[in-house]
Amino acid sequence: MTITVVALGKIGLPLAVQFASKGHRVIGADVSARTVDLVNAGTEPFPGERDLAGKLADVVARGLLRATTDTSAAVAESDAVVVVVPLFVDDEGSPDFGWMDDATKAIAAGLRPGTLVSYETTLPVGTTRERWLPMLEAGSGLRASQDFSLVFSPERVLTGRVFEDLRRYPKLVGGVDPESSRRGVEFYEQVLDFDERPDLARPNGVWDLGTAEASELAKLAETTYRDVNIGLANQFARFAAANGIDVHQVIEASNSQPYSHIHRPGVAVGGHCIPIYPRLYLWKDPDATVVRAARDANADMPAYAVGLLDGLLADQGGLDGLRVAVLGVTYRGGVKETAFSGAFALAAALRARKAHVLMHDPLFSDPELEALGYPPYHFGEPVDAVVLHSDHVDYRDLGQTDFPELRVFLDGRRTTDPAKFADVTYRVIGVG
Repeated sequence: MTITVVALGKIGLPLAVQFASKGHRVIGADVSARTVDLVNAGTEPFPGERDLAGKLADVVARGLLRATTDTSAAVAESDAVVVVVPLFVDDEGSPDFGWMDDATKAIAAGLRPGTLVSYETTLPVGTTRERWLPMLEAGSGLRASQDFSLVFSPERVLTGRVFEDLRRYPKLVGGVDPESSRRGVEFYEQVLDFDERPDLARPNGVWDLGTAEASELAKLAETTYRDVNIGLANQFARFAAANGIDVHQVIEASNSQPYSHIHRPGVAVGGHCIPIYPRLYLWKDPDATVVRAARDANADMPAYAVGLLDGLLADQGGLDGLRVAVLGVTYRGGVKETAFSGAFALAAALRARKAHVLMHDPLFSDPELEALGYPPYHFGEPVDAVVLHSDHVDYRDLGQTDFPELRVFLDGRRTTDPAKFADVTYRVIGVG
């Protein structure tokens, strides 16, 4: 089988490598000539994805994977097309379909009868049927269901561990018609492997959800549920802090009850899944008041952390003119990715109170931090306050001796040991 993967980013390239590792001929299509050249040389274009370098070099050397900037030509050779083009949202939460529209038009220009098209990019409910189907038909002259099959099958992986997650979680598929669903299931069964999961209600593998809309909602539901749960935890954490309650024990006690689980609060709610996907849900369901309230609560956490820090330094006149180091610019520990990271909102709130913001991240060089607009911080340099934003393993052994002149340390991810900060004001905002 010949497969085209459209967009060779941090999800698309590992997918293409996975498909090729199963013996299929794969063409990766990307608008970046640099990415295409690197892939064709068997070199990963970005660092940090476990096992990608070796697997990529292997499938390229075996002639199973090649890349091109000509999406239409690649699609014209293919039996299946998998689309992983990013979808962006504006500040109001409205999706910007520009890149995906362009990719879909290019796919349509090369589409031939009998091809399966699968969209994996997380979408508002109804997008596959209402937007991509008519666009593919108009650009190809073919008819969905009759001439080609169309499904939505959301990616359910995290960067840095894509290959593991592909095996760990069921692959959800929903078509615009029953035959599309059947073909989607058949396709993914040929290109993926799955771990044994006796904890699941049914065997791990490819699960047919019946319709594209059900598959679209399933992805939004799982990510939006997390955002709502984190929002609730953040509310608990703020109330506990205001009333001198140890929120760590409260969360642990609550989670000991069967069927109850409260996610951790914290300042580092970011990444492509959260906060973006709840906004995609809200775009089609603006009356979802619980979802909106949780999103607002989570988006407010950086400002809350800065307000708390300012209050703890009130006897020094607040943050005005003080040196504050933010530890971690990535949206989560161990992954060199800053997409929608809360570190940016945190730094902006600190600067709004006239603090001098320094940034540290073990995954970024000084020039890279400077390119993001932040002076780099180095352990051992004097600083008035520290906010730990990303839960990098490098931060677990930190103590007050690493920060000369430190007055306040805020741990936004419950990463450090409070005993190592006995002589300064220490607060934990996150519990995990």
